[in-house]
Amino acid sequence: MSDMNMEQYSSAFTMSDMEIFVFPDLLYALVLANIMSPVIWEWRRDPWFQGIEKKSPIRRINRLKQFIMDHFVFNLDLETWGLTTKENELARFSGFIDEKTLAASNALFGYEGDKYYFSIDIRKHFGLDRYEGNVIPYWKTETVEAMQAFEYKPGYDTGAGECVSLSALYTAALFIVARIPIEDIFLIATPLHSQNFIDIDDGVLTNNRRIVTKNMWFNGTTLSTKARRALENEEVTIVSHLSGHIHTVYERATIAPERYDAFKNALHGYLRADFKQDIISNFLRKERDFQCCFQYRHEIHGKPMFIEVERIYGYEHTSSKNFSTDARNALLNEIDAEEFSFAPIPERIMLNDFEEFIRNNPDSSIEELDKAMFEKFMIEKCPRIKEMFKSLESFLEVRPRLPGNDKTFFRGASLKLSNDHDREEIVEYIHEKAPDNEVCRLAQYAFRDMSRISWEPFVKASMERNPVSISGLDEKSNDETEAFIRALPDISIYDGKRLAMPDEVYNYGRGDGIEKAFLLANVLKRKEGTGEIVIEIDGKSVTLASGRMSCRFSSSKGIKARVVI
Repeated sequence: MSDMNMEQYSSAFTMSDMEIFVFPDLLYALVLANIMSPVIWEWRRDPWFQGIEKKSPIRRINRLKQFIMDHFVFNLDLETWGLTTKENELARFSGFIDEKTLAASNALFGYEGDKYYFSIDIRKHFGLDRYEGNVIPYWKTETVEAMQAFEYKPGYDTGAGECVSLSALYTAALFIVARIPIEDIFLIATPLHSQNFIDIDDGVLTNNRRIVTKNMWFNGTTLSTKARRALENEEVTIVSHLSGHIHTVYERATIAPERYDAFKNALHGYLRADFKQDIISNFLRKERDFQCCFQYRHEIHGKPMFIEVERIYGYEHTSSKNFSTDARNALLNEIDAEEFSFAPIPERIMLNDFEEFIRNNPDSSIEELDKAMFEKFMIEKCPRIKEMFKSLESFLEVRPRLPGNDKTFFRGASLKLSNDHDREEIVEYIHEKAPDNEVCRLAQYAFRDMSRISWEPFVKASMERNPVSISGLDEKSNDETEAFIRALPDISIYDGKRLAMPDEVYNYGRGDGIEKAFLLANVLKRKEGTGEIVIEIDGKSVTLASGRMSCRFSSSKGIKARVVI
């Protein structure tokens, strides 16, 4: 392999955020590897999904969402996959991308997004402030097997994964379990987050473990506010799809232009709300600073009573009722009577009249509404009203900063995956396409079937980018290290002839004999430097020889190979 191919194909085993940024084909390769995996196909047998194919698309998606919520947690422990340095990463990728570009678009190299991220101190928010100087975390993305195996890691009771892992998992599961056409699913990566957009109905966005419908996007709740952050404040760096990808940095794009245009149109529609009466109460739920401008009139025992709007939202936090729905009166009736005033509250706009005006003038622009409201309600009483209208305009329409169409679109070998195909058909199809399709070739490596791929990228990734096992076993002698590894259960997290990385074996405390041998080799290589390590794999027997050390493990993988490190 060329040096470029070696870096790219070895990255398919470690899948750090940095590697995906530099080699964007890796993102969809991970999706395909998850689709090839038997794990998600087995979910179909779960009683939870019985009869799912008879439900509407949105109900299928909700069913899947709850399953993922129950079986996975969001994990952003930056030490899970160890640490590296900016110098190491820059040296490794110097032939692919420059430091200035990284600093403008990568969170680990200086990116802090727009003013929102400066205000919350993004490095502290993500725990990056723990690392002094140029030390940075790997931030690796997991396959579905590695996500599921978190249940074996101390401190976890279920599977886990970070945002890119969950994004790739969702895409595969939406296709396999929820039977959503894969052509309608787009992966969206920003410097600090990864989400999916599903082009069905009014659109659905995945956000870590959860989903966000268009109505939820505009309901002003804490969940929707968190979901909005990335598209409101960050530039989209990668859009990935079955047909290919587009990257904000690279001039070459492989996504089908017509699919990208359809995605943009659908996403813009999802991010834009009609100006309706209930949108104001949703907006005020999100933008609490403007609640002080309003009061609400409510009839109690036949008499008009008045209450500050912020008091209503305070009660909403402890109630199942919602101020923006048909349950509004029920919520107001839950509020203690002494919270209301007999007289209108000075210097406040009557929200009832404000909403009625909007209902009667649905086609008004924000500018027209701004002018009319000043004339009708004398709303200059609220000093923040001008700021409120500007914020309302941003709430009603988010304009994502997507990669532009000023790219050179390159059409490669197209892929077609149908919901009518079973797993075996899809696996064989991806293998057939691999010689002519780069994403399928990378998917073979991400899938890790060692009988179909070259060993060199696996060895390179194992020996260069698995620091957790090294630091964890650093203080043990060679004999103690061997004894520790030998005592681990002889169980691989991967089926068949697929192999785990050394840090996966160490983190999850289990591994086949081949995987144990590579874990030991990773530690010995760091301790002994340039000394040669030979791993002989002969069906059920695995022998490692290094200097004066020789040890044997057993394997159930049925692999035959000889590896010299």
